[in-house]
Amino acid sequence: MKAIVYEGIKDVKVKKVNDPVIINPDDIIIKVTSAAICGSDLHFYNGKVPSMPKGFVLGHETMGIVEAAGKEVHKVKKGDRVIVPFPISCGHCFYCENGLWSQCDHSNPNGEIGAIFGSGKIYGDYDGGQAEYLRVPYANVGPVKIPEALSDEQALFLTDILPTSYWGVVNGGVKKGDTVVVLGCGPVGLLTMKWAAYNGADRIIAVDHVDYRLKHAENFNEAEIINLDQHDNTGEYIKEITSGGADVVIDCVGMDGKMTALEKVETVLRLQGGSKSAVEIATQAVRKGGTVSIVGVYGARYNMFPLGDFFSRNITLKMGQCPVHSYVKPILSLIKRGQFDATDIITHRLPLDKGEEAYNIFNKKLDNCIKVVLKPDH
Repeated sequence: MKAIVYEGIKDVKVKKVNDPVIINPDDIIIKVTSAAICGSDLHFYNGKVPSMPKGFVLGHETMGIVEAAGKEVHKVKKGDRVIVPFPISCGHCFYCENGLWSQCDHSNPNGEIGAIFGSGKIYGDYDGGQAEYLRVPYANVGPVKIPEALSDEQALFLTDILPTSYWGVVNGGVKKGDTVVVLGCGPVGLLTMKWAAYNGADRIIAVDHVDYRLKHAENFNEAEIINLDQHDNTGEYIKEITSGGADVVIDCVGMDGKMTALEKVETVLRLQGGSKSAVEIATQAVRKGGTVSIVGVYGARYNMFPLGDFFSRNITLKMGQCPVHSYVKPILSLIKRGQFDATDIITHRLPLDKGEEAYNIFNKKLDNCIKVVLKPDH
């Protein structure tokens, strides 16, 4: 089959690789109909997460048609159209049974963190779904059948960014009347604004430094917009215009924020896990007693983390990988009823064969790119 594989920093290729096969009796193989490039895929692409071996198949936002099923699979069958949550979860360990699906104890033989498709050895060594076919383990737990009435584009983001953005709002405790600051206007940030409005937020402030993404936040989400390049201290500016800070700040940026010169050197030397600029803005933008919810991905340990700033102002911090499984069906119900739509963030639709071009466009933010959907040509 054809798949997008990692070949080195800023180097992906569409290559022929071995077709996946059933390994365990509760595996399925899906014929991929749509996949997407996630911002966290760029962490591997840009060498910020050094665990990716050459030739590894990328991608964790995938849906398709069940092509084959192991003898113990009973939840889905051949011919079913399914989405596949990005965390790989066994369904019966302590964490799965308590709803923390992204921290499954059994799916990752290579460490204590949960397993993720297409993310290298550290995350379980499972091939990703930017390919023509994908092996899905624990198929009685993860895959969810999608009604034929919904298009791929309506359903695809149930694999990651729809639950992740919703979880960021839930974790932040956003409620009616709140002022919410969303740091980052990428796909997750834009969807987070929609969920904040859905939960009743009275004021939503979007922060980024990319003008076209800010314009999208303003036009589609009716958010107030702040270009951080236009302020010497964005956090203090937000504190000023909100009369003391926002009730909730949601960090959808993570390690991809703007880095200082020192952070760039430290990151190259593996002394820093990437930028912490979003966290630093959050310390100032949140009100006393407020909440900072972090869904943007962070890497290793961080020097000069502003823990004291949070402690001294009684700030609640919540963060981590979204337990996607808990939110797929509730969000799917909203989509089926026409109460939530995420398709406005899709700006590029490309065949799988153009995977190298797709990564370049997404990474460099060319052609006003927000979200890329890939279509295998079987």
